[in-house]
Amino acid sequence: MKVSMSRVVLPILALSMGVLGFYHVQESSRSAPLTTPPQEPPHAPFERTVAGAGIVEAQTENIAIGSALPGVVLEVFVPVDKVGQLVKAGDPLFLVDNRQLKAQLKYYEANLAAAEASLAKLEAQPRAEELPPSEANVRVAQAALNLQLDIVERNRRLIGNRAVSEEDYRQKELTAEMARRQLAQAQAQHALLKAGAWTPDKAIARANVELAKAQIEQTKTDLDRALVRAPVEGKVLQVNVRPGEYVGTPPSQPLVVLGSVHNLHVRVDIDEHDIPRAYRSFKEGTPAFASPRGDASQRVPLRFMRVEPYVMPKKSLTGDNTERVDTRVLQVIYRVGRDEPGLFVGMQVDVFLSAEELEPVAKMGTGTVK
Repeated sequence: MKVSMSRVVLPILALSMGVLGFYHVQESSRSAPLTTPPQEPPHAPFERTVAGAGIVEAQTENIAIGSALPGVVLEVFVPVDKVGQLVKAGDPLFLVDNRQLKAQLKYYEANLAAAEASLAKLEAQPRAEELPPSEANVRVAQAALNLQLDIVERNRRLIGNRAVSEEDYRQKELTAEMARRQLAQAQAQHALLKAGAWTPDKAIARANVELAKAQIEQTKTDLDRALVRAPVEGKVLQVNVRPGEYVGTPPSQPLVVLGSVHNLHVRVDIDEHDIPRAYRSFKEGTPAFASPRGDASQRVPLRFMRVEPYVMPKKSLTGDNTERVDTRVLQVIYRVGRDEPGLFVGMQVDVFLSAEELEPVAKMGTGTVK
């Protein structure tokens, strides 16, 4: 009985497993049903067209503002909650710690005052109060010389009568010679005092004054560099700095992104394989339009501006210059033809431009080489 049961159950079980396996294979090999895309892809209305990926940028391009001096940020004049406001050229954006520079400026200003005082002292020489004492010293020396000469003259008359010894007479002459030399010294000192300061000393003092002025100007320049200002008039697109943060030179990321958005531009990457078909279309009047990603129905007219004549490795549209692919592209700049409220700087768009028919290339004739 057991043998007959096994002969019945095992074939049924095997048949069931086979049917289940066949069903599983059929379900796995069945193709998925076609679904409609969530967004309709953009279509070119031109018979011959060249497409490219573009990114919206400011008219002045996106200016990444950095700091000329490293340091801790003391104040941000355009905080994050005011991103998007318009600034004029020269408006302050943020301030790097400048307290040490202010103290250094005071030190150099004191040095300048000391150098100017030293120069004024040299240029004012001789002092009017110093001349009368010097002239008196000359007169005293002259009187002392006259006295000694008179003594020598009287001793000369007495030496013949042996009233004065030869040794005393010699001493009187030496004393007169000393008085003569003292007079010469007093006269030289008086002449030196009347001449005033030495010209090279004045030149050194003037150089010290100019050096102090240069140090002050350098410090003032550094103080001005510590206050980062807007280089052009435009809109603040992004702020990546906060008070208390340390900024270096160069910074790890753009501290402030600024650009003029009165007229938006689109930077289009034309694949190197499409350049032969498209280069004649890079001119004024060639129809072109852009469609934002996600809205193929919106067609923004574009106006040709310029070509950057350098075929470069393609950059990804994330804004990071280090991300590249193995394709080289030619970048063409277009201007947005009308004010589009839905376009923002950094937005990716699909660009289509009309490609003119290229003239056929003349075939090279065959010849016989003699």
